[in-house]
Amino acid sequence: MHEKTLKFIISGGGTGGHIYPAIAIANEIKRLHPTADILFIGAKGRMEMTRVPEAGYKIIGLWISGLQRRLTLDNLSFPLKVISSIRNAYKIIKDFQPDAVVGVGGYASGPMLYAATKKGIPTLIQEQNSHAGITNKLLANKVDKVCVAHEGMSKYFPQEKIVITGNPVRSDIVHQLGKRAEAMSFFGLSPERLTFLVIGGSLGARTLNQSTEAALQRIQEAGHNLIWQTGKVFFSTAEEAVKSFPSDQIKAFDFIKRMDLAYAAADVVVSRAGALSISELCLAEKPSILVPSPNVAEDHQTKNAMALVERNAAVFVKDTEAAEQLWTTAFNLAKDKEKQKELSQNIGQLAKPHAAETIVHELLKLIK
Repeated sequence: MHEKTLKFIISGGGTGGHIYPAIAIANEIKRLHPTADILFIGAKGRMEMTRVPEAGYKIIGLWISGLQRRLTLDNLSFPLKVISSIRNAYKIIKDFQPDAVVGVGGYASGPMLYAATKKGIPTLIQEQNSHAGITNKLLANKVDKVCVAHEGMSKYFPQEKIVITGNPVRSDIVHQLGKRAEAMSFFGLSPERLTFLVIGGSLGARTLNQSTEAALQRIQEAGHNLIWQTGKVFFSTAEEAVKSFPSDQIKAFDFIKRMDLAYAAADVVVSRAGALSISELCLAEKPSILVPSPNVAEDHQTKNAMALVERNAAVFVKDTEAAEQLWTTAFNLAKDKEKQKELSQNIGQLAKPHAAETIVHELLKLIK
């Protein structure tokens, strides 16, 4: 007797912070049920439309965007987009007949989860941040299960639906230990030097990029390596800037696909404090300097960062002070081997390596 092919829809995206957990969940479903059929639903024109197919999954794009905080043409079309997306979501459900629907936050997960709950299909939300996103808050009472990464989320979600799972992270990051030599040769860097890794999140970060550009000379003179992920917008500027420095020492990328090797190469990481970045840093056990983005809802990146700083698991630099302080702080940490060791041990204790497994376990329980 063949077991029935299980079918799942995973919806959401917009940034790496939503997309990578979604892919990690899909990979875990596939590990447990190799024959499972998985369909992603994203927002047209957003990053997931390229990243998800690269990971080997089918994706359909909905015509949806967020509400802007000021009056724009986009806002006027917002009600139309919502109606059109919900109608499309119903059609997708009818055609695909999923056993369960997962929402990871981001614009596309709203219409999809709404339609699924109306149709009585089991639904699960995965909330990455310590501060719940608007889509997830609106759907909390309708869905069956809410998987969260942080304590104290009952102020957003019904307590009886909450399971604390941590954030699912790409499995290769869990396995970056022992890859340093491979990483150094992959990036073409000299292995004798200390290596800084600068990551501004999937969309880049202006403050980190400008501070790093200004510090290139000092990084070279101090004899350190730099792996610098800039995001698309700043990349041409960075590419131009690094031309005058030795290529076995300073490297700029708009996007790094092999993040496992980037972490394996890094001795000190400079990063934004998005929920996913923090989950990855915990698993990679890297001494980190966090510069929270000020442009996020209710300043949740600062809250994410402070949760680590209070446990002596990371160093904090305020975005407005990064231009003056970031690289001085980084050079000081590079000199202080004891501090590096301490940060590395403390951040490692906060890792939740089995998040994807736990989430998929909860998902399968809903189907049973």
